[in-house]
Amino acid sequence: MSLPESPAARHEAVAGEFSRLVDRTTDWAAPAPVDGWTALDVVEHLVTWFPGFLAGGGVELPSGPPVADDPAAAWHHQAGAVQALVEERGEEAFSHPRAGTHPLGQAVDRFYTADVFMHSWDLARATDQEPRLDQDVAGQMLEGMRPIEAMLRDSGQYGPAVPVPDDAAPVEQLMGFVGRDPAWRPPAGGTS
Repeated sequence: MSLPESPAARHEAVAGEFSRLVDRTTDWAAPAPVDGWTALDVVEHLVTWFPGFLAGGGVELPSGPPVADDPAAAWHHQAGAVQALVEERGEEAFSHPRAGTHPLGQAVDRFYTADVFMHSWDLARATDQEPRLDQDVAGQMLEGMRPIEAMLRDSGQYGPAVPVPDDAAPVEQLMGFVGRDPAWRPPAGGTS
């Protein structure tokens, strides 16, 4: 299965997979592959950073319920708000002081949908679910990130790369590149 071409359709597919994982999560305190994070923190990250990013370019995203009160409701609210944004305003110019100027839909796709894609792996692993991530998309993302590796690492958003075999699947290679151990599994006994 490959992702659709349009930013709206890509967001719908990627957010839909994250929604599937959210809806099947029963333990929000489960440790996640990001050091010090739980399943709840994965959702908190996605719901928290993106509205601020959009606001930096003059676009307001309607706020929803707090993640701590209801992680699933908070996620579904944001997924719906972002989907409406890219469907209704995707062709508008969006200028951000650090990200440059792009059509709004492309900015969402490049900076947010890609982040949801990667964090789907985190939530799946934290909650002992199978991530359904497109291998071709993972490979394309990895190829786009390799030339700017130093900038990405210097940003502090990615940890040191975790070595993976050259013949590993693209999703495993991408996760290793962004600092995740593709072999990570929740510790025995669940939450700590």
